[in-house]
Amino acid sequence: MNTLQINRLRMDGSPELAELPPRERIMVAARDLFYRYGLHPVGVDAIAETALTNKMTLYRHFKSKDDLIVAYIKRLADEGDEVWERIISQNSGNPEKCLDAWVDYVEDVLTNKLERGCAIANAAVELDAEHPARAVIEAYKSRKRANLVKLFKSARYREPELLADEVFLLFEGARINIQCGKKGPASRLVRMLRNLLAAAPRLSASKVRRSPTIA
Repeated sequence: MNTLQINRLRMDGSPELAELPPRERIMVAARDLFYRYGLHPVGVDAIAETALTNKMTLYRHFKSKDDLIVAYIKRLADEGDEVWERIISQNSGNPEKCLDAWVDYVEDVLTNKLERGCAIANAAVELDAEHPARAVIEAYKSRKRANLVKLFKSARYREPELLADEVFLLFEGARINIQCGKKGPASRLVRMLRNLLAAAPRLSASKVRRSPTIA
């Protein structure tokens, strides 16, 4: 990565970068660089320079580049969890409202001009099977699927686990496909999701003991 690219990143970034603590500056720089260029092409020199610091400071906060990658993946996972929690809390756990809000979120992600696919999935492609960040990724993806299953159960879908797998794979696949162009199959994902959710069979209200909500 050349100096021109690094300087451009600084200009694109927050003007308050220099005011952040060193560790946070490193995290901000690593996040942007890793997402733009990938894990392997980005070295600690570029991260330190972009973070307005040096390698000594970087290694004071992170024992190695691998340690920084784990922290990067954990932050992405935490942000994903926060998105889900916000959808649930803002809709008072109402399954139908949560479904609509989640599909709206999917649409926002796919129409974002800066979208370059799922950062966690992109990272997973580059990581060895033994890399410590793998466990973080697997745990996060399991939570995402479990959240969908719970939501679909609350919405009285007859086969919530199967539906969760279908929806999960559609969304994950769309985020990969969109990197090949904005006008591909991914551009029709939201309509596909709404059709799938509308057509999937549900249990009758009489078979549900009480009005379902999501805790």
